[in-house]
Amino acid sequence: MKQRITTACAVGGITCAASCIKIISTGDECLVERLGKFHRSLGPGLHLIFPPFETISFQDTLREQVLEINPQECFTADNAPLTADAIVYMRITNMKDACYKVFNLRNAVMNLCLTHIREGVGRLTLEDSFSSRGELKRSLLTSLNQVCHEWGVEITRVEIQSLQPSPEIMRALESQISAERKKRATILTSEGEKTKLINEAEGRAASVLRSSEAEKQSIILASQAEAERQRLEAMGIQLALQTLARTIMKFDGDSKNPTSAADAMQGAIEFLGMVRHLETQSKFSQAEGAKYLILPTSHEGLNGLKQKFLN
Repeated sequence: MKQRITTACAVGGITCAASCIKIISTGDECLVERLGKFHRSLGPGLHLIFPPFETISFQDTLREQVLEINPQECFTADNAPLTADAIVYMRITNMKDACYKVFNLRNAVMNLCLTHIREGVGRLTLEDSFSSRGELKRSLLTSLNQVCHEWGVEITRVEIQSLQPSPEIMRALESQISAERKKRATILTSEGEKTKLINEAEGRAASVLRSSEAEKQSIILASQAEAERQRLEAMGIQLALQTLARTIMKFDGDSKNPTSAADAMQGAIEFLGMVRHLETQSKFSQAEGAKYLILPTSHEGLNGLKQKFLN
């Protein structure tokens, strides 16, 4: 009988001693209450508590935790329904505040996130919701931390997983996007056609301008060539007249009445004119279908020249 009592006392003592030992893992922390009042906090390691006077009231991790926010229906500023869900990353910075300043910390943070997500989405239009996720995340992070700091919790990140419009809105958006694409394609096509017509018109204008310039240069060159031809021809005629006049004056130099320079030049002009007339008539007689030749009826010019050369 005594042996049984001893064994029972030993087992009871071991059980009591085991219940007084508390091991806290790294990254965790727990709170101890003595007679229902907060007494101390326990960090990682081996600790002794004294039940039933002391109890573990709260234990959680100080590491970053992930809280998934379930999808919920929200309405934008233009009354478009959206389904929004998010992931919140949180870390307890003060275990005492997390225990005694809020009841059911995770549930409180989750409901606070749901409320602020609805409020943030309500400030955006449907079009802004597709391009303003970064702004929405920053707004949620700031507003959540303003409240959660009082609970000893820090919200480190907020990630918006999706902002999904309703099927009716999606169909309307697809129709709008399709219409916008067609409109953009039509505008681009018309602008391309406009550019093409402008380029063609500019090309034609440039071609006409270049043709005009080329024609102008051609006329200028032809005029210059004609002027040069006439100048050379005039020089040739002048040289021929001077040579004829000198010849006339040479043949008439030994006579008693020598011919003056003016008369010699006049004779040279008449002689050269008669030669050109005969050359022209020669060419005219060789033409196909020529039937008549025009000859001078007066021989005074030739006779005068003959007399000047013979005298």
